[in-house]
Amino acid sequence: MQFSVWPSYDRSWSETLALATWAEGAGFDSFWYADHLMPNRDDGTPDPGDAHECWSVLAGIGALVPRLRLVSMVSPVTIHHPVLLAKRATTVDHISGGRAVLGLGAGWQVNEHSAYGFDLPDPAPRVSRFAEAIEIVHRLFREDAVDFHGHTYRLTDAPLSPKPVNGTLPILVGTGSPRMLRLTARWAEEWNTWGDPDEVARRTERFTAACESVGREPGELRRSAQAMVFFTPTQAARDAVQAHVVPDRSLVGGAQELVDQLARYEELGVHEFAIADFTLGESPEERRDTYAALHADVLSAFR
Repeated sequence: MQFSVWPSYDRSWSETLALATWAEGAGFDSFWYADHLMPNRDDGTPDPGDAHECWSVLAGIGALVPRLRLVSMVSPVTIHHPVLLAKRATTVDHISGGRAVLGLGAGWQVNEHSAYGFDLPDPAPRVSRFAEAIEIVHRLFREDAVDFHGHTYRLTDAPLSPKPVNGTLPILVGTGSPRMLRLTARWAEEWNTWGDPDEVARRTERFTAACESVGREPGELRRSAQAMVFFTPTQAARDAVQAHVVPDRSLVGGAQELVDQLARYEELGVHEFAIADFTLGESPEERRDTYAALHADVLSAFR
């Protein structure tokens, strides 16, 4: 199983680049970055905190760090036109020598939509928009010219040039809902999901059913997952984080406990596990030290 680093979008560029450079040297496989215009607030109000632009960061990392896979996690089609996303992803693919992965999402974060005037429809029409967008991107990567006449998007003899370095590039979708899973099975190359091993097991059953419903073998899609990781080598460390643990979405434990939990993902067919830095410490130094400890004491068991 492979592992990726996922820094928060409010980290400084210098910290983000330093982490990516270190992660490549340490043997991590990918660099993930969320695509949002501002930090989230549960009440839907604007947040003035820092949020760097996803594709600009991926381009910078792609130019300066030569090996890591570069993943947008994920770009909402309620904010970004699918043609622009296809063009951005392809450009980063060329900058990086063929390492881009386009993570696509239907959109969900209320405050960024309301603050900047982007429409956030109810779930059913939102997924319908996403269905059009993912088909458009899939076809642009492969066809010389695309004609598409949907409810939201219209393309006429539309090219995408240059094409991705390797002829196409992977589309990743992060979801667990039935209709989105069917769209993932139909159009994507990678399925991503949140959750602890029990939750991912439940979602994997739905993913398998979705693949069967569209006539695709589940093994044709790469699978990735993530949970909030709390590395707690001591009981005192475990007690300190307990209030922040989210049921069904967290991994908590010392080295062997985390090895055992990650092994369950591998048994479920997960190819890559993303480790976000949100729970790894308050300072750049603390976050880097925790990544290093995880790499030495936990992830090395899978190499």
